[in-house]
Amino acid sequence: MSTLSNTRWPAARLLASRPEVLDGWKTGRQVEDLEEAIAYQAAIPQAKRFSIALRVADPAGETLVQPRAGVCLVKEHINLLQALEQEGQADLLPTTIDSYTRHNRYADAQAGIEESTHSGHSHLNGFPAVNLGVHACRMVTEAVERPIEVRHGTPDARLLAEITLAGGFTAFEGGGISYNIPYAKSVPLERSLLHWQYVDRLVGLYAEQGIEINREPFGPLTGTMVPPCISNVVAIIEALLAAEQGVTSITVGYGQCGNLYQDVAALCSLRQLCGELLESRGHGAVHLSTVFHQWMGGFPPDEAQAFGVISWGTVAAAFSGATKIISKSPQEALGVPTAEANIRGLRCTRQVLSMFKEQQPLATLEIDREHDLITLETRQLLNAVERLGAGDLAVGTVRAFQSGALDVPFAPSREARGAVIPVRDLHGAIRILEFGNLAVDSEIKAIHRAFLEERAQAEGRAVTFQMVTDDIYAVSKGRLVGKPRSQRSTMGRRMP
Repeated sequence: MSTLSNTRWPAARLLASRPEVLDGWKTGRQVEDLEEAIAYQAAIPQAKRFSIALRVADPAGETLVQPRAGVCLVKEHINLLQALEQEGQADLLPTTIDSYTRHNRYADAQAGIEESTHSGHSHLNGFPAVNLGVHACRMVTEAVERPIEVRHGTPDARLLAEITLAGGFTAFEGGGISYNIPYAKSVPLERSLLHWQYVDRLVGLYAEQGIEINREPFGPLTGTMVPPCISNVVAIIEALLAAEQGVTSITVGYGQCGNLYQDVAALCSLRQLCGELLESRGHGAVHLSTVFHQWMGGFPPDEAQAFGVISWGTVAAAFSGATKIISKSPQEALGVPTAEANIRGLRCTRQVLSMFKEQQPLATLEIDREHDLITLETRQLLNAVERLGAGDLAVGTVRAFQSGALDVPFAPSREARGAVIPVRDLHGAIRILEFGNLAVDSEIKAIHRAFLEERAQAEGRAVTFQMVTDDIYAVSKGRLVGKPRSQRSTMGRRMP
């Protein structure tokens, strides 16, 4: 494998790598003719291009709505997407890839397809695009009127990208950090970054032919109380790495944490800082947009309560000015939602967004304070990555994770130390209880500790890991901040 560095691959390097990638499964032969794939993409109507939809929505201040969805069989997947498009009023459509494909286990995916075909319903938790091949992908993308994105969770997405881009998908989610650290246990970070450089260079090659494919780093990471500075720095790193390979449309994302002020500040800080850094590194022509992910943690099992969580996420997305929002369903607590539940989640999101069209921007001292703190933290983390890599962002990323200067909480990957422990403050904003070796200064650490001491005093207990446990399960139990047992027992009592 080639040595990792943050330099643009020559086209010859990508083309020389393709035969080995396409040999990964028999359908790879269907995309040997890259010129044919490019020609097919060039013929896709502008109304079905993901990047065009984002470029139109952004200056208009419109937030587009996109769900998550994917099933195994082509006909059923088409029916699902058409229902989300027509009944759910989705602006943008997904194709969520199955778990076997995410881990490049194509033989297992094939067995799932055969079982699904025999029984008539999906035995996989997504769409096995690699196994089904280019023709099936084109059947899907041609069957709907809205742009479609590939959403997955794959450390090595090279073959998936080749087939789905040839199949007419116009957006592709993920990155070498965000689709490794939260999803895999033992994939070396250097390897996944190299594999994602291949994906981004492929997208860059399409861009050189006038075909813009949107790329979206996965913002929520592990989805469990991730401090905004950590998710933001990962999104920015992946955006800069993608731009270096020639990607011209990038959507950076953020997963809702629950405190309105912090969530609004975090997404605004992400957009501002990422835009500044793209400009300063010679990528000012890249169109930058944002995505807000509704709550990624545990949902309450009661559907009425779940709609409350969905609505609250939509409020935060609207006030943050997100270009698009990833919607959830009222059946999140039960597993994979039905199409009907997904549609209800979409329509709930749409209703709240519609009610915000005439609202004034949310401007408070709390938002300003959070924005300044998150921006300062993110800059310090980025500076550490650059320093460790001697100016090379890709090399610095690997070294930062090795040293713990960059870390992700609750991640399964051995590439992350997992020494950072987040917890909520008195008002539900995410703070850091244990920093590990995270590359922030003592002043920032003192600010976080002060927030946590304030909560501890209000709750009449010490700052301990029990707070973390309480917070993780709080939303599923109807609150944002996990309270001590003695305080939970009085919840809901009326005052005399």
